[in-house]
Amino acid sequence: MSLSLYNTFTKRKEEFKPLQPNKVLMYSCGPTVYSHPHIGNFRSFVCADLLRRYLEYKGYRVTQIMNITDVGHMTTDDDPSSVEAGEDKVQAAARKEKKSPLEITRFYTQEFLELSQLLNLKPADKYPLATEHIPEMIEMVKTLIQKGYVYEVNGNVYFDISKFPDYGRLSGNPLDKLMAGARVEVNSEKKNPLDFALWKQDPKHLMQWDSPWHKGFPGWHIECSAMSLKYLGERFDIHTGGEDNIFPHHECEIAQSEGALGHKVVNHWFHIKHLLVNNQKMSKSLGNFYTVRDILQKGYNPMVLRYALLNTHYRQPLNFTLEGLDAAKNALQRLSDFKLMLSEKMGGAKDAGCEIHDTRLETVRTNFEQAMDNDLNISEALAVLFDFIREANKSTISQQSAINNLLQDFDRVIGVMTVQEVAVPPEIDTLIKEREDARKRKDYKRSDEIKQQIKAKGFVIEDTPAGTRVKKMWFITEKCG
Repeated sequence: MSLSLYNTFTKRKEEFKPLQPNKVLMYSCGPTVYSHPHIGNFRSFVCADLLRRYLEYKGYRVTQIMNITDVGHMTTDDDPSSVEAGEDKVQAAARKEKKSPLEITRFYTQEFLELSQLLNLKPADKYPLATEHIPEMIEMVKTLIQKGYVYEVNGNVYFDISKFPDYGRLSGNPLDKLMAGARVEVNSEKKNPLDFALWKQDPKHLMQWDSPWHKGFPGWHIECSAMSLKYLGERFDIHTGGEDNIFPHHECEIAQSEGALGHKVVNHWFHIKHLLVNNQKMSKSLGNFYTVRDILQKGYNPMVLRYALLNTHYRQPLNFTLEGLDAAKNALQRLSDFKLMLSEKMGGAKDAGCEIHDTRLETVRTNFEQAMDNDLNISEALAVLFDFIREANKSTISQQSAINNLLQDFDRVIGVMTVQEVAVPPEIDTLIKEREDARKRKDYKRSDEIKQQIKAKGFVIEDTPAGTRVKKMWFITEKCG
């Protein structure tokens, strides 16, 4: 079965066909580095990572570019009629924290990369910084001027959306409908309230570059067009982002890129639905705003958060709750326990079950792949995995190696089991020996005390007919500062 993905542009599921055999070019809208990233940001990044991992599982060689927005992102970007009137988010953070914009962007870029590693995101092939690609943006604006899509007013350069009839097609808003519903003009320089800035001049802005028009800074939208062209070429396979990027950001990106190049650039638009917290929009005023650090500081392992962010289909809103985190923790503990059982090579019948044969393993693999081929139906794929674990726990396990290989292949996709192997520290071994001595002396009070000490250090011991077994409570981690 071939992979089918929903395309935001065509509004339907389509068979995925790369432009080049066995190769996928993928651009992902990355973070705006002005504050601690929240769980809604990372839902988008984790789902894009799931897509990349499954493409690689299917044998494609993926080149992924993820931009870092360190200039040009306005605080009012949700309002296309006034986006240029807002203050740059980086500059606002610099003023608030009494730091330079460079200090702000370096700090939060590093934090984003560290958290990406903690959440087991595969590193992009490149993370281009907007501030390092100003020349490319200027050149693209020059091309758009030459082709008649742009006008200049007082050193500000605007894209004239009336010159691009397909504007609005991605979001499903025809241009005439957008024009009719536009808010009252807030910028008298613009011919149309929906026209967007490619280059801005503002003497109060802390980040400035020379340009053919006026010393200033780029608009937000131009950076992705310029950098995707530089690193992926004039045509590429997939563009990912959160659904909040659809309009105006990606709509403007299409207008710029296709206006400059004269042809379709992105084959497939992949957008991830928003995240709710307790069925409400995440907001600091509601007290339900969580950064990734907030969740880690509650003691959850990053893999629990990763699992919680990906186990709902990417085109369905994710309702994030602490109860959901605990459910994710329990699911991953089941995986951990199953892998531990395999590693201990516990053969023999259990509960009069039957042996699992190679044909059954192939059926499980096929069902997992069919679910993922159906627009990355991760919920169904995880159901296949846990149904198999339930079956295997009641069966004779004589193919530990084959089953473990199957789990490893699945984890190439979901990316949550690779961190489970944890060596037992010497101090835990010492406590276990002390507990065994206490049990021999029938000092059960001391035995229970030692068991609690071990648990407090993140390990659990189980007394089985085969002896004492120790395992890492890997869903708990040390609090992050």
